[in-house]
Amino acid sequence: MRSNCETCMYYAYDEEYEEYYCQVQLDEDEMERFLSDRFRDCPYYRLEDEYKTVRKQM
Repeated sequence: MRSNCETCMYYAYDEEYEEYYCQVQLDEDEMERFLSDRFRDCPYYRLEDEYKTVRKQM
């Protein structure tokens, strides 16, 4: 995958395993497609935008 996972809102840290992982919930078909790397970019990538709430308040 060519997207930058570090800026994705689904990229989280697991303190128990001390590693980062993707939180996207995929069904069996989606997981197969995701792991086979048929995508140019990750289709589940969403930019983590911490200022989104602030913009809505203005």
